[in-house]
Amino acid sequence: MAKRSMRSKSRDSAFAQQNVHPLFPSRSGHGAGWTPHDPDGQFRDRKYVKNIRAMSPAQQQFMDAVDTQSVVLALGPAGTGKTYLAIAKAVEALEAGKVSRIVLSRPAVEAGESLGFLPGDLQEKLAPYLRPLYDALTERLGTKRLKAMLADGIIEIAPVAYMRGRTLSECFVVIDEAQNCTYTQIKMLLTRLGWRSTMVLTGDPDQTDLLPGISGLADIAAKLDPLPDIPVVRLAEGDIVRHPLVASMLTVL
Repeated sequence: MAKRSMRSKSRDSAFAQQNVHPLFPSRSGHGAGWTPHDPDGQFRDRKYVKNIRAMSPAQQQFMDAVDTQSVVLALGPAGTGKTYLAIAKAVEALEAGKVSRIVLSRPAVEAGESLGFLPGDLQEKLAPYLRPLYDALTERLGTKRLKAMLADGIIEIAPVAYMRGRTLSECFVVIDEAQNCTYTQIKMLLTRLGWRSTMVLTGDPDQTDLLPGISGLADIAAKLDPLPDIPVVRLAEGDIVRHPLVASMLTVL
């Protein structure tokens, strides 16, 4: 046992001296320690940071708009950080005492495939649709704090259909995947805004799961664009912070 442990330490030491990770050995043409994820680690550091920072001018414009305006629209392709930045700013506002609660909503629309009958209560039925919001909240708050805030009603996650008739005051409201909402639904959501609240709508008009002509996000953005107090931030392929191949694929797909 001792000899096997010594051999393991010796092997790991050899990998370290060659700058090669034991799980990712050198491959021909790529050099020692090759990895497809930014070898110098300058832009792809994914560790948790309390205060997020923008990775592009458009992301900085989005963050500044959220800090200064009550309603912000963020439009852009997948991977540009729209949802994550919006939720991070919501958590930041909650922890700073600027709002008393967070309300997150997205339409329960199947992305091209039928999930069939889902068992369980309302929350369990909606969980697959709301999973991206839970993921972002978990990363910013941790599982334990998130469960406590959900139980206390400090954070509420609801489908679009349950927002009608409400007035949301002292809230940070995030409407995610707004491209899957109709014009009437987005109009209804925007008019829920109450006093001392911030509302952020995010979506990609080019990636709707609705039938052609039904999504209202592009029309709403075009009509609100001239208003000086409602910024419409448009992100592009250059703002994508996922794997670099995502931007390459979106240019041809």
